[in-house]
Amino acid sequence: MTEPVLSITGAGLRLRGRDLWQGLDLEIRPGEFVAVLGPSGSGKTTLLRSILGLQRLSAGEIRVAGRPVRRGNPEVGYIPQQRPLPLGTSLRARDLVALGVTGTRFGAPLPRRGDRERVDELLAGVGATRFADDPVGSLSGGEQQRLRVGQALAGHPQMLLCDEPLSSLDLANQRAVTSIIDAERRDRGAAVLFVTHDINPILGVVDRILYIAGGRFRLGTPDEVLRTEVLTDLYGAPVEVVRAAGRLLVAGIPDAEPHHPHHDHEHDAGAA
Repeated sequence: MTEPVLSITGAGLRLRGRDLWQGLDLEIRPGEFVAVLGPSGSGKTTLLRSILGLQRLSAGEIRVAGRPVRRGNPEVGYIPQQRPLPLGTSLRARDLVALGVTGTRFGAPLPRRGDRERVDELLAGVGATRFADDPVGSLSGGEQQRLRVGQALAGHPQMLLCDEPLSSLDLANQRAVTSIIDAERRDRGAAVLFVTHDINPILGVVDRILYIAGGRFRLGTPDEVLRTEVLTDLYGAPVEVVRAAGRLLVAGIPDAEPHHPHHDHEHDAGAA
């Protein structure tokens, strides 16, 4: 058996007097794609922060590539949510990707032999060659997100942590970004942990789902987890999973937090 890239054992996290999750065991092996679903406030992003070494666990252990987590681990690539960069940002597209190659975000990094070639390779890999020399502030949200993916892939990480990287993207760019991430795990064996509020754009590439809700969780294949009886038990309230027009819909999800009164209780699968 191939050794796991990510190993989480007996992990628990308690914040502000509330257990986000306890007793979490999870192993992800090279080339495996695991999605993390759940309502707002369930601890999905906090799980990623724990793997990045930014959030201390209350219990248990996390190891990446056989070693304890630490900040700035080059074996981990991180893709954040899409957030538009200011229009006046003068940084070029290639400069943003180069930050991943040089390994620094501050100061004036010294160029190394092969850096430009690696940046060009990354730009080509994420379909960004045509706008490589454009200011990033002038690019669309989808184009900017391609660059963030390129930056995350710069060091050939063994693991990709993706924090809702498809949010605010149109369908075409959702498909493009998903395809790039999927290719990295298929071609290079990167393990992927992908936080999302909508399983549909990645349903065709997901191996397993970790669904967190109300301090509890379920782990299994999409067919094992995204079922009416499973989510009803997880939420402790009636929840219905419906397949319609090739999409999964989850109806009846209780509000996760009292400050979200606008929820309509019907979402794409995994929505918060």
